[in-house]
Amino acid sequence: MESGFAVVSPGDEHASLSRTMLRPGELWNDTNGVPINAHGGGVLFHEGTYWWFGEHKIGGEEGNRAHVGVHVYASENLTDWRDEGIALAVDDSPGSEIPTGCILERPKVIYNERTGKFVMWFHLEPKGGGYGGARSGVAMADAPAGPYRFLHSLRPNAGVWPENVPEEWKQDLTDREVEELAALGLGGAPFPWYPRDVVFRRDFEGGQMARDMTLFVDDDGCAYQVYASENNGTLHVSLLDATFTKPVGLYARIFPGRFHEAPAIMKWNGRYWLFTSDCTGWSPNTARLSSAPSMWGPWEEHGNPCLGSGAQIANSFESQLAFILPVRGKRDALIYMADRWRPKNAIDGRHVWLPVVFKHGMPVLEWREEWDPDGEWSE
Repeated sequence: MESGFAVVSPGDEHASLSRTMLRPGELWNDTNGVPINAHGGGVLFHEGTYWWFGEHKIGGEEGNRAHVGVHVYASENLTDWRDEGIALAVDDSPGSEIPTGCILERPKVIYNERTGKFVMWFHLEPKGGGYGGARSGVAMADAPAGPYRFLHSLRPNAGVWPENVPEEWKQDLTDREVEELAALGLGGAPFPWYPRDVVFRRDFEGGQMARDMTLFVDDDGCAYQVYASENNGTLHVSLLDATFTKPVGLYARIFPGRFHEAPAIMKWNGRYWLFTSDCTGWSPNTARLSSAPSMWGPWEEHGNPCLGSGAQIANSFESQLAFILPVRGKRDALIYMADRWRPKNAIDGRHVWLPVVFKHGMPVLEWREEWDPDGEWSE
């Protein structure tokens, strides 16, 4: 099966978003002519409108920390985006967990049909603590654009063992294991001797680390958080409770020791498809694709979903995935939403959106200089 996005020959090179075309890697303007400032985020479709949430950046390296909050834009056609303001603002009141200067990344919003509430999750690092906190922040609103009220932050699944580990691993660390972990000095980058049965045990009482993350609502209404955990060495899939504001205490480990970041989930052809990246900080790297018959697995790796030249394949079109966006009203229509990070001047980060194309029963990605999300689709 092949997807039928209409591909258009490159036109003029003005750095803006035209009414009908998406130009990956260009500077995209909103309907006021101002560059869209929503990075690392995701899109919610609600009652005929797409709501795009993302990190609001400022200039320079300081823009890699939160100074404004989560920005939201609205569109009915995926090309004309209206600025709807700040959905969740930083808060400098005493005791706030989201003050100016904290790290607030990868915000995702889902709608809870049971409660009628909009729920936002994001990766949160306390101010001044680097990336050691590895927490999830949660906020809620009565309307898509907010304002969102910060509820709490947490490390998921404190005091709960993963579902898919053997009984003999469900025990406290020994003194020797504690010493070995301290000697390793775990960061967030891959290394071959990663201790696959130790890190989640270390974090049992206080909760599991949660850095890069996404949310996914299944057809049955169940919501999941998928996040990079265990010093980025292992992904976790965690079921949320009926309010979508906290874990229910049921989770599984995926690909221990394989070091994935930037997870995004889509469902197609009766399977769950997980797009991720390698762990190289702000630098782009090779994308990864996996699939499973259930959110709980078993998960199978399929390699790099990108097609093209060597350089394009190696660095995922110079981008890192943020979200997979289903297009309403079109069969098998999904969009790869990614970021081209500019950490030296964070506000200059660019958006790379590409159609997900299906070939030989697999979703793949191909570069487009320019394309129309409202174009014809075909099998």
